[in-house]
Amino acid sequence: MDNIEVIDAASDFLDVANLVKALLIELDPSAKEEIESSDLESIAKHLLDSSKIWAFLARSNNENVGVITLHECASIYAGGVFGEISELYVKPEFRSSNIGELLLNAAIEKGKERNWKRIEVGSPPPNKNPRTIKFYEDKGFEYTGARLRRLI
Repeated sequence: MDNIEVIDAASDFLDVANLVKALLIELDPSAKEEIESSDLESIAKHLLDSSKIWAFLARSNNENVGVITLHECASIYAGGVFGEISELYVKPEFRSSNIGELLLNAAIEKGKERNWKRIEVGSPPPNKNPRTIKFYEDKGFEYTGARLRRLI
């Protein structure tokens, strides 16, 4: 794979939104129509413009092949502010090419810049996607369990 670069995607909201759409469709193919009709572009623009999230794109030969988004959280257990990965996606045909690691490295550098002590990520159940958990563990993450949510 030639010319892989990771760039700050602060102004590339369309590219970020398109890759996040691909991620969401891969995670839930039955929701494809709903995802494609949602307005992820304006959400991405708003969040990136307001610095609520940061995003980095991986490009290979001028093609967007991956994205990572992250945001800042705070808690007592974490010792203050820390980063959380919201989305990480690499196009299937580009997986196992170190692109995910390059995107994680960009997130870690952002964390160092912001004085975070840690970066966290939600995980799928271990029996659903052990490859995802192994990817993160191979990059130095520790498995501490998944999260629950309640929509409000």
